[in-house]
Amino acid sequence: MPWYDGPTLLEALQQWRPPRRSVDKPLRMLIDNFYKIRGVGMVITGRVETGVLTPGMTISIAPKGLTAQVVSIEMHHRQLSEAVAGSIVGVNVKGVGAKDLKRGFVISDPQKDPARGTKSFTAEMVVLQHPGQIRPGYVPVLHCHTSQVACNLVAITQKIDRETGKVFEENPEFVVAGDACTVEFRPTNPMAVEVFQQYPTLGRFMVRDLNQIVAVGIVKSVKRVM
Repeated sequence: MPWYDGPTLLEALQQWRPPRRSVDKPLRMLIDNFYKIRGVGMVITGRVETGVLTPGMTISIAPKGLTAQVVSIEMHHRQLSEAVAGSIVGVNVKGVGAKDLKRGFVISDPQKDPARGTKSFTAEMVVLQHPGQIRPGYVPVLHCHTSQVACNLVAITQKIDRETGKVFEENPEFVVAGDACTVEFRPTNPMAVEVFQQYPTLGRFMVRDLNQIVAVGIVKSVKRVM
């Protein structure tokens, strides 16, 4: 292939470096599932996105503000002394039951920037497809990390040029497919999201309605439930 002047496959593999894990950030673990196991107790499964989780640690579970204690951590039936960012693990906890938990809840350290419930949040959003006009009062389902919650579109504050990023209309009445905009959402049920720049996985979302992905966006600011 005379047109190709890049590295060989072997050279590319040798140059590859694994991504840096966010172990220095405050703990965020996304709950994917949970089980009550006889003789063991409550086991939560999920991915540690940032920080480090250790046995014996007291944890906070958002958005409900629950507190629990980590008994043990396992990965592939192997006990771990810690679970670092990037790990998909099972965590045996005490202090909470199945009725307290839900997929999409977030585990954090109550002493280090704990995750909290979201009252409302502002976001930058691009409308990919929609048959009509999207106006305030629209209530689609937002998928953010492992959470799926219906959210009320409270306001559309700006229309943004997709190429330059400049605002060209304030407080538009509606947006349509192809528009980029700044919006405010309010969850209709408990939800925990974060600012994209601080916790990327917890700060990007897609909007689903009409059995399709209507829009995608990133969270710019959050009003937390105190």
